[in-house]
Amino acid sequence: MSENIKTRFFIICVICTVVAGVVALQMIRIQNTEAAQRLLEASENYQGVTRVVYPDRGNIYDSKGRLLAGNETSYEIGLDLNSITQPETVASIAASVLGLDYAQVLGYAQTRPGNGNPFYQVLDDFVSQDKIIELETIKADYDNRKARGNEVLPNIDGLLWTAHSQRTYPEGTLASNILGFYSYLDRTGGIGYFGLEEAYDSQLSGTPQEVFLAFDPQRLSTVEEVPPGTTLILTLDREIQALTEKTLDEAIEWSGAEGGTILVYDPEDGGVISMATAPRLNPNNYWEYAELFPNPTPYNAAISKTYEPGSVFKVLTMAAALDSGLVDPDTRFQDTGAFNIGGATIYNWNMGAWGDVDMTECLQYSLNVCMSWLATEMGPETFYTYLRGFGLDRKPGIDLGGESNWPLKLPGDSLWYEVDLATNSFGQGISLTPIQMAMSISAVANDGRMMAPHLVKAMVIDGKQYDVDPVVVGNPIKAETAHMLTDMLVNSLENEASNALVEGYSVAGKTGTGEIATPYGYSATETNASFVGWGPAEDPKFLVYVWLEKPSISIWGSEVAAPVFSDLVGKLVVLMDIPPDSVRLAGSSTMTGQ
Repeated sequence: MSENIKTRFFIICVICTVVAGVVALQMIRIQNTEAAQRLLEASENYQGVTRVVYPDRGNIYDSKGRLLAGNETSYEIGLDLNSITQPETVASIAASVLGLDYAQVLGYAQTRPGNGNPFYQVLDDFVSQDKIIELETIKADYDNRKARGNEVLPNIDGLLWTAHSQRTYPEGTLASNILGFYSYLDRTGGIGYFGLEEAYDSQLSGTPQEVFLAFDPQRLSTVEEVPPGTTLILTLDREIQALTEKTLDEAIEWSGAEGGTILVYDPEDGGVISMATAPRLNPNNYWEYAELFPNPTPYNAAISKTYEPGSVFKVLTMAAALDSGLVDPDTRFQDTGAFNIGGATIYNWNMGAWGDVDMTECLQYSLNVCMSWLATEMGPETFYTYLRGFGLDRKPGIDLGGESNWPLKLPGDSLWYEVDLATNSFGQGISLTPIQMAMSISAVANDGRMMAPHLVKAMVIDGKQYDVDPVVVGNPIKAETAHMLTDMLVNSLENEASNALVEGYSVAGKTGTGEIATPYGYSATETNASFVGWGPAEDPKFLVYVWLEKPSISIWGSEVAAPVFSDLVGKLVVLMDIPPDSVRLAGSSTMTGQ
């Protein structure tokens, strides 16, 4: 490279360096001017805010479209710190109308935004419509005033209210044991507890979306719409649910029971028509949960409280004995009043001996000795295979949060003894939830098919309805066994003139009186009184399970639970529009030419 070229190159580098320096100094000077600071702050304003917009939580409807859980408009109160000109007025109105702390609001209102301070400050949330009306009235009054002379007019500029959804339960306590509740952690989120709100929490919540909002008070107070969460349509009937809850409450009061459960179940598809337990929470006041349900009180005893069912379990033992071919309805048994097994002696409920009886009479007289004989004749392998077939070794899997179960003791387990084979046959030494009993026995009412219990029959997603298909979870017995046993149970109720009978309708069913275990053995004065029944017997449309815990008026299921079943079913057939046998069967005969 020649010297001339080198010299020119050097001169160009010097010039560039000088120019760059001048530009840099000018930029520094400009950035430090007051005008530049205003421009910078304005640019920050125009950047706006990024906010997560949460969809409306999906609604929950009963089978006939009546709203059980929905949303109502609530409001977030906040400050646009750029727009406040009268912090004292804003703080005063916020304190008087909303009950907020004056000094705290004033501190926020006097804060200059920028330099790390927010442009928007949340003051309160879940504010009701009536408070917003007060604020709007005050704002309108201030805006309509005309200044006189040098008068400074009051204003609440910068105080904003933004609409959003809040979970609401229009029926209060009705079906609350099924619905559960939605607990707000803050404005932006919450969580479903128990019932449907827990089981379908993610579907009901929908998908939040992140949106950019330029910092404009008018735009900030506008709710961006996003697709709502999934809507649930239930198998539950609101009217029948109300009837069931009323019947349960009256039964508890009448019998002196400590608690109880009543289920109305569709054996054909496993849909829960109603499910009542006590106590019941108003989910609008979900914060009262701990007071109403002190540990270990279950939120829904129907799915989470286990108990020894007693003689209603004999339905399953007889189903297994018939289905295995061990006996038929006419098989005779010589009841001596006692049965020895595993070093223990089993007695009948009245300590009596009933002599020569057939299998229908074993059910009618609810003979523990007969059931013990059936179980031992089947043998442990066959007997417990049937129990597993009825789903008693697992949770039913109902679509509600909070379900639990007690493990089924089986031969080979360290806690299983030979005597368990006998006691299990009549529902002692085995613990189940009411929904387990309803599901298993429903197989007898449904031609031997056992359906998964469920509450949701359809979902609405993005405006389209998707039906939920019923699920067969087992075929524990043959159809002919189911029909045979149903007839036996119909006859046993009619032969004993049971308190469970319903005038005009043929029903099948069985009482239960389960002794309650204590650290010192079984109580002689406290029982679980129950009844399970279904009808119309020849074409069941419902299965009803009644369980009353520790009734004081009587220890016997036949005297306590059976009349509750009769009372409920007498009203249930009206609500379900099921004609009496004489009308329904006569119509069927006419149509078939008989």
